[in-house]
Amino acid sequence: MYIALNSTLTANRVPWPDFARLAARLGYGGVDVNLTKAMELGVDDTKALLSKLNLKPAVVGLPVEYRKEEQDFQRDFPKLEDSAKFARAIGCPRMGTWIMSSSPTPKAELRKIYLDRLKAICEVMAKHRVQLAVEFLGPLHIRKLHPHEFIYRMDEMLEFAKEIGPNAGLMLDSWHWHHAGGAIQDILAAGKQRIVHVQAADAPALPPERIRDSERLMPGEGLIDFTAFFGALKKIGYDDGVSPEIFGRGLKNMLPEEGAKLGLDTTTAVMKKARVL
Repeated sequence: MYIALNSTLTANRVPWPDFARLAARLGYGGVDVNLTKAMELGVDDTKALLSKLNLKPAVVGLPVEYRKEEQDFQRDFPKLEDSAKFARAIGCPRMGTWIMSSSPTPKAELRKIYLDRLKAICEVMAKHRVQLAVEFLGPLHIRKLHPHEFIYRMDEMLEFAKEIGPNAGLMLDSWHWHHAGGAIQDILAAGKQRIVHVQAADAPALPPERIRDSERLMPGEGLIDFTAFFGALKKIGYDDGVSPEIFGRGLKNMLPEEGAKLGLDTTTAVMKKARVL
């Protein structure tokens, strides 16, 4: 496993490719790639940049808006072919997205819409041997934001991913895993094939109704058992990126480099304790 710089640690204030240069300067092993800006740079220059900086590309965002109206999906879908081809070419065959855990739309109806659209997305990605990482959102306040609860547990999202296609799996975030009541067995049951990318954040000791997704802690600052979490990932053979994704924590009041270094130092500490670094 290796630690990748995520833009939340800089409060989204460092543009690409300076973002990659910052990751390398601080000693990160990888970086979450800004797909739009990297594609503007081009395949050859992006590969040269990452090679020169000795960084692994951890994940890129899915460039298709499938969560809104049909016209939004149809507008973005043609972009996917070139984006998937680019991701594979730079050595990053992983695209990530997230799904809200509540909606104004009834669950069964929304599930069918998402399933149809994500199946179409994964069919295009599969041609370029790119995987889709789908993230479930665990905190109670997100699950209660809209009238209809949607998928929020790891085991249910895993089954949904399997329906989407063989190249679909999970974006496993320790924060959401914890707040959805996740267990080590859920990670073991998913296996290496279905955990596409990993994110890390810690949780304060607060009751569920007081948890807010915008206020996370650095790994090791809260109550999540990262030794067990990373131990399970090691057991299934996960060997890709770990991106600390931290909202809040006063990062907007720090210099970008300070936030990025804090994320690296704290994540390194818990991963070393778990003997996966």
